[in-house]
Amino acid sequence: MIFRKTLIAAGLAALLTGAAQAQEAAAPPPPPGPTEWRAVAPDNLLVIDTTKGRILVELAPEIAPAHVERIKLLASRGFYDNLAWHRVIDWFMAQTGDPLGTGDGQSWYPDLKAEFTFRRGPDMAFTPVAAPAGALVGFYHSIPVQTQPDALMAGTSDRKVHGWGLYCPGVAGMARDEGNDTANSQFFLMRQPYPALDKRYTVWGRVVVGLEVVRALKASPEPSGIVTDPDRMTRVRLASDLPAAERPAVQMLNPASPAFRALVDEARQAKGADFSVCDIDLPVRVATAG
Repeated sequence: MIFRKTLIAAGLAALLTGAAQAQEAAAPPPPPGPTEWRAVAPDNLLVIDTTKGRILVELAPEIAPAHVERIKLLASRGFYDNLAWHRVIDWFMAQTGDPLGTGDGQSWYPDLKAEFTFRRGPDMAFTPVAAPAGALVGFYHSIPVQTQPDALMAGTSDRKVHGWGLYCPGVAGMARDEGNDTANSQFFLMRQPYPALDKRYTVWGRVVVGLEVVRALKASPEPSGIVTDPDRMTRVRLASDLPAAERPAVQMLNPASPAFRALVDEARQAKGADFSVCDIDLPVRVATAG
């Protein structure tokens, strides 16, 4: 009797073990972690050739859809070709996009409504790097962003929260007149951080290659910033509109990757209490497609 009970128990154990192994074998593999590099879509990569070199700007249609649409439209029509960097102020920004070269001109299209802020949902690929009181600061792709915490999404009608781009070096903003809804064709690229512009001028992208070119553009010593004999944009196109042999292929370090987290930790340790999202330079790889 003892022998039979042992056999029955052993058989039951083997049966349970086999079932568990079968269940484990049938279980789907865990989802892959984030890839270390993120490709920038060619139709969201603005290629600005200038008399000082090439600048590549990643566009952010999720942050400023109307302004990105306008930039794409004007670039596709050659509007920006040969226009001057008419207003350049050292330690601040470089401005262009005026066909008159004086700061008073614009395109023939109507002015745009301001997009100083945007609505961020849970599906937006935002990576926080700091959490000041009542807020999160981090990256959406290459754009430095400040936003309300995720916890507030449950209490909003669209399940989204406010966010806005931060004016770190390389950030692309839209110039305007005194009124908020007066942006048209002129834009500027930041040479240095300038937080006083946050939520006052629309952020539509960021320089991912060529910040040294932006900083090399001829600056004005005058308070107005208007440049005599300025540098120029020779050609401005979307990467997707260029011939394959000329098309740059850009990859950025993915903010969701462990390598990015290590980069943030290094910057935080180096800066200490002075740490800012503007201290993080995202590594980039560039090749020519085709």
